[in-house]
Amino acid sequence: MYSLFMWRCTIANKERDLFINEQIRAKEVMVIGPRGEQLGTKPIKDALTLASYAGFDLVLINQNSNPPVCKIMDYNKFKYENKKKAKENIKKQRESNLEMKEYRLSVTIDVHDFDTRVRNAKNYLEKGHKIKASIRFKGREMAHPELGRDVLLRFAEALGSVSSIEQKPVIDGRFIFMILTPSKEK
Repeated sequence: MYSLFMWRCTIANKERDLFINEQIRAKEVMVIGPRGEQLGTKPIKDALTLASYAGFDLVLINQNSNPPVCKIMDYNKFKYENKKKAKENIKKQRESNLEMKEYRLSVTIDVHDFDTRVRNAKNYLEKGHKIKASIRFKGREMAHPELGRDVLLRFAEALGSVSSIEQKPVIDGRFIFMILTPSKEK
């Protein structure tokens, strides 16, 4: 049983986040049981004995309190669950920070160029990212912003099967832009 106890201790040493078992240097510790019940203040040897009888590790949770707080738990399972939670948090964060790609169109865009941009934007939307379609007015094009709005709406209509309009076309100085998001239904 002691060799198994030492083996578990050496596995936990690779990730020095918390002190476990013989690494705890306090003389007395407040012990919390495996189900969360308080077992009171005990000498470190008694706490280690309780943990070994339960088949778990004694983990130092809070070393700054007086006396330090230790919990009887399966340390490897605890580390595994923390890694799993961290991966889930990263995944959720990545989903919330979707990239936005900008596609520049022009008022006088040709049919082939328009179709190419639609095809590329469709692939990007299918990956779950947002699209910002914009047009920069040059010279006398500023006199007819409705032409730019028509091009953007035609772009949104061509992508209607995979996207929805998040922000309708908005004029900002010499630019007009709109934002498309992937549609929810798949």
